[in-house]
Amino acid sequence: MENILEILNNEYIIMVVIIVNIILIILYINNAIKLNKINKEYRSFMKKIGKGENIEDNLKLYINRVEKVEKENKEIENYCEALNKEIAKTIKKVGIVRYNAFKDTGSDLSFTLALLNEHNDGVVLNGIYSREMSNIYAKPVKGGKSKYTLSEQEEEAINKAISSNSYDILD
Repeated sequence: MENILEILNNEYIIMVVIIVNIILIILYINNAIKLNKINKEYRSFMKKIGKGENIEDNLKLYINRVEKVEKENKEIENYCEALNKEIAKTIKKVGIVRYNAFKDTGSDLSFTLALLNEHNDGVVLNGIYSREMSNIYAKPVKGGKSKYTLSEQEEEAINKAISSNSYDILD
């Protein structure tokens, strides 16, 4: 222990420690000046990018805008999904068959019209024309079938509607 105290009391050692401390202080001051200069250059660079405005504030603003747009897009997606569910219930498929119900009438004045949605649910209308009268009958359709007996023309109209997938009733 005494040897250590003798070495520490040595003037040369104290001088070396003082010189090392002075060098460390100079290096610290030099690094602080360089860091300050780099910070100024960084701020200047960011203001140039931000066209005179603080780029950090702009980034925060844009992030808020993006979050708002994402929220609005989610609302739009939900609305579109609800619309798609409603659209599935609307009439999308149409099939028509014209025919001559009675031999004493000329031309194909009677008709059968099938109006179906995406799930082949809807109605089939049968309009029967004769010289004395004209009647229209309606039958509900569920899944392309009816719980009521269907005529040949009604089945044909339903099959046309199912295969059409659109309002193509001119065929």
